[in-house]
Amino acid sequence: MSAKKDDKPQAAPAGDAAPAKKGLPIKTIAIVAVVMVVEAIAVFMILSMMGPKKVEAHVDEHAIVADHSDSTVEIQIADEKFQNLQTGRVWLWDIAVFVQVKQKNQEKVEATLKQRNAEVKEEISRIISRAQHVQLKEPDRQTLLRQFTAALNKVFENDEHGAPVVERVLIPKCRGFPADF
Repeated sequence: MSAKKDDKPQAAPAGDAAPAKKGLPIKTIAIVAVVMVVEAIAVFMILSMMGPKKVEAHVDEHAIVADHSDSTVEIQIADEKFQNLQTGRVWLWDIAVFVQVKQKNQEKVEATLKQRNAEVKEEISRIISRAQHVQLKEPDRQTLLRQFTAALNKVFENDEHGAPVVERVLIPKCRGFPADF
């Protein structure tokens, strides 16, 4: 009869060797690991030779003198009452304005303020009288600070390096009340 399809394949003869299993290439892994270690050592040695050498600084602590030219001082610009009519009702605003300037610019600002005091107060008055009621009531006073800074930078101008003399404008007091109160 003929061979059936379901027949099992015949076993290999006992004398033939079975094909070898493929395992991890241990030699290749070891060679790559050794090359990486050698490369890391070489990079470390090159960088340590090229890098900065150990440096020690010896400073005489008594020779250090503090430079206070960059510290800031506060100069009062105004502490008065200004009126505002924007709500249709007369409001008086009790406002104090200070500027922070570097100590090296203090004399310049004080001299300019002495010469142009009326102009500065008129500009502050103009800003207050034109301001909307909500701008005067702002908790962080951003609008007033921005307008005061711009006006005062025009008056005090820039220092010898071209930077504005006014570092910061401060408004520690800004209280409004109706005038017919």
